[in-house]
Amino acid sequence: MSIIKNISEIRERARKKIEDGAMTNNYGLDKDQAVTVLNEALATELVCVLRYRFHYFAASGINSAGIAQEFLEHANEEQMHADQIAERIKQLGGKPEMSPAFIAKHSHSEYVEGTSLADMMREDLIAERIAIETYREMIRYFGDKDPTTRRMLEEILAKEEEHADELADLLFAVTPSSGEEDGKLYFKDEAQATAENQSPDSDKTKATLQGKSNSAK
Repeated sequence: MSIIKNISEIRERARKKIEDGAMTNNYGLDKDQAVTVLNEALATELVCVLRYRFHYFAASGINSAGIAQEFLEHANEEQMHADQIAERIKQLGGKPEMSPAFIAKHSHSEYVEGTSLADMMREDLIAERIAIETYREMIRYFGDKDPTTRRMLEEILAKEEEHADELADLLFAVTPSSGEEDGKLYFKDEAQATAENQSPDSDKTKATLQGKSNSAK
C-alpha cells in the first residue's frame, strides 16, 4: 500500500505552481525565515573567504610557507560553502544577499586581520569556532522539516570542524607555549611611521646624525 495520499491533488498543485521549482506546499518551514537564516550563513562564509585570502597574501616569515597554503586551501573551501548556500537559497525561491553592507552587518564572525602569523591563525580559529556553534544551531532549526538543507549544513559543519582542528595544531606548532609569533608580519600606519623615522635613510635620522657630527667638530 502506498504511503502517498491524495496523489491527484499533488499532481494538480505541481502543475499550477510550476514556476516555484523545488518549492512545494508541504515545505515544513517558513520560507522567508529559512532564506534569512541561510543568508546569514552566506555572509559569514564570504567574510571568512576574505579573511583567509588576506592572510594568505600577508603571511611571511620562516614558518609562513606551509601555513599560507593552508590559508589558501581554507579560503577555497569556504568559497565552495558560500556557493552551496547561495544555490540552496535560490532553490528555496530567495535571493542570495552579497552586498558588502549586508555581509558586514549579518556575518556571524568578524573580519579581523591580525598583525602576526599567530594573530592570523588565532582569528581564523575563533571564526571557525563561531561557525561550528552557529551551524549546529542551524542544523537543529532545519531538522526534519528541510532535510536537504540540513544535510548540506552538516557537510559544511564537518569541514569547519576540520579547519578548526588544523588551525589549533598549526597554532600550537608555531608557538606552543604562548601562541605568540616572534615578529610582526606587517605594521599598522602608526608603526610604519615609527619604523620610517627610525630608518638610517630617513630624513629625520640623517638630520639627527648630521647635528651630532657638527657638534663633535
